[in-house]
Amino acid sequence: MRNIVVIGVALVSLAGCATVVRGTTQTVAINTPGVTGATCTLNSSSIGSQVVKTPGVVSLAKGSSAVAIRCSKECYSDGIGTLASNTDSMAAGNVLAGGVIGLGVDAATGAMNQYAPQADIVMTEDGLCRASAPPPASKRRR
Repeated sequence: MRNIVVIGVALVSLAGCATVVRGTTQTVAINTPGVTGATCTLNSSSIGSQVVKTPGVVSLAKGSSAVAIRCSKECYSDGIGTLASNTDSMAAGNVLAGGVIGLGVDAATGAMNQYAPQADIVMTEDGLCRASAPPPASKRRR
């Protein structure tokens, strides 16, 4: 009987393995290659709405929803992208150790999900700022 109690306590303590080991939040680097100081807004049902300046790092609550990213900066077309949510390999450990309870805990907390560690959002010059800028000093009439 005592062995059964010890095994039961061990199984319950392992429940939610990814929740305990990897946590329910994750940091993600947001970059706009070649463009610094862009303002990026991240939206999903898991994280709500968060804003970060590039290059920057943001802490996101893990969840099963993909995160939509929109970056903007004067003189550039908006860059858009998606940060997909994938199942963390740690969730497989619940099948062996934590069973249904552990899998349920990790699913409820979002810990069984993960995002890529970095998102690169491409932005291009819109051409409007260049047209209104004064010509270089070497091309001005004297």
